[in-house]
Amino acid sequence: MSTVDADSAPESRSHPHYGDIVVVGGGCYGGYYVRQLRRARAAGALTWQRLLVVDRDADCAVARAEAEHSSTDPADAITLVVRDWSLFFGGYLSAAAARGADAVAADAIVPSPLMPHLMSHWLVSRARERWPGRGIRMAPTLDGALDVPWQRGGDDGSHYVSFAAWECPINCVEPVKCPHTRGIRAWSLPPTVRTFVATERLRGRRLDGPAVFHCAHRAYGVGMFDVAAVVHADTLVAQAADGRAAEVLVGTVSHCHGALAVLELAAPAHDSSR
Repeated sequence: MSTVDADSAPESRSHPHYGDIVVVGGGCYGGYYVRQLRRARAAGALTWQRLLVVDRDADCAVARAEAEHSSTDPADAITLVVRDWSLFFGGYLSAAAARGADAVAADAIVPSPLMPHLMSHWLVSRARERWPGRGIRMAPTLDGALDVPWQRGGDDGSHYVSFAAWECPINCVEPVKCPHTRGIRAWSLPPTVRTFVATERLRGRRLDGPAVFHCAHRAYGVGMFDVAAVVHADTLVAQAADGRAAEVLVGTVSHCHGALAVLELAAPAHDSSR
């Protein structure tokens, strides 16, 4: 079985320098992330070459705030990309895959808590481009499959999971001591997802992966995962489904919350093994 563990980002980095940082959404969440990233840069916690904010509304909260932003420092500027999220990532991630994981090693994505599972959507789209006419979809929900206290299936085949049965604040960095329970956080979704895949294999299921995009705290309350992890996942899907039917588990997760999907790829027409 092929395995890509995209849990490649450490919980914190010492004065990291990024190429692109892509913030998903220009509303209240995106505005908060932009403010925090600028504070982190001012404090020397991180730097970047480009800070992109993606929103389909040209008059989003970030755009309005930028109109009043008085900084003259070019490094403080943002690039507002007015586009649908899926359309943006269709082009952005495909270009990243063409360049290769090493070339985009310094790039990162800041997800929105309310976004759909955009990374699995791109992987499905990418697979359909690679194998036109082949049956490719996100499999039916995994409802009840993982050992977590809260989980729910989405309309698009995504499966949302959480170790929290309570509402968490946007700026929680998921420390070792949980601010809600006031006890040690004894849970983490990346190893939980890996355990699920291992258990399914022991039961005889031919499940590839997992490709886990771990959204980990980088600085000043901002979580990110690496663009290179998504490029690696695309390679995993290409290898896993080359000449055969395949199922690949993909997850965008933090320690406490996540969105999962199983990419289901039918066997090529000439392959009657399934």
